[in-house]
Amino acid sequence: MRRSLVVGNWKMNGTLESAELLAKGIVAGLGSDIADIAICVPYVYLPNISALVKDSPLALGSQNVADKPLGAFTGEISAAMLKEFNCQYALVGHSERRSYYGDTNESVAARFCQAQEQNIIPVLCVGETLEQREQDQTFAVINEQLDAVINVAGIAAFNTAVIAYEPVWAIGTGKTASDEQAQEVHHYIRQYLAAKDQTIADKIQILYGGSAKPDNAKGLFAMPDIDGGLIGGASLDAESFLKIFHSI
Repeated sequence: MRRSLVVGNWKMNGTLESAELLAKGIVAGLGSDIADIAICVPYVYLPNISALVKDSPLALGSQNVADKPLGAFTGEISAAMLKEFNCQYALVGHSERRSYYGDTNESVAARFCQAQEQNIIPVLCVGETLEQREQDQTFAVINEQLDAVINVAGIAAFNTAVIAYEPVWAIGTGKTASDEQAQEVHHYIRQYLAAKDQTIADKIQILYGGSAKPDNAKGLFAMPDIDGGLIGGASLDAESFLKIFHSI
């Protein structure tokens, strides 16, 4: 039985004061140990939030990780640096990184590997744009995104990884993926991995990252291949984020 996971992505939001209040509010409302939960906070808040969530069930993650271990790469943050602040997860290949900052399948694969070098669990984000969906390219796009990592890291690397399916067309656009549409792609991803390693396919957590909210989370999480969510805007409010978490 796979354990569920909910990951909040705060993106470039908040102040130090609001970040600390939000983290405290989430920790206070967790209650029973029903699933895994994490927050990916802006880099500059990692030291403070790391101290606040220490010894709690709330895990810490980063929103990205460098594709190199160290060196003259201005503005980048290495996996080793993240590890010093007890980061357990790192997003790699988020749709905004791919769209706005030119992250390629190859650089995403390198970031995935760098995270694992420091025993940080990469959350590999995959998904198609509206244009790609309308052209029936969804599965081909996901194949390319997964293969880029598998070709470099090997299928065994997914023993210690998470996948998040982001239908880019359903993020901040007003469009929504139905429970069945999301399940179809999650099932495809699991079967794609199963063709390479059934054990890994059975155990890997595949999260839905398409604007999940308190009012649609329960239906999404009831789908057999959806193991939780990568939550954006709704993770910026402790009450909303906890409602999603408790929908598991």
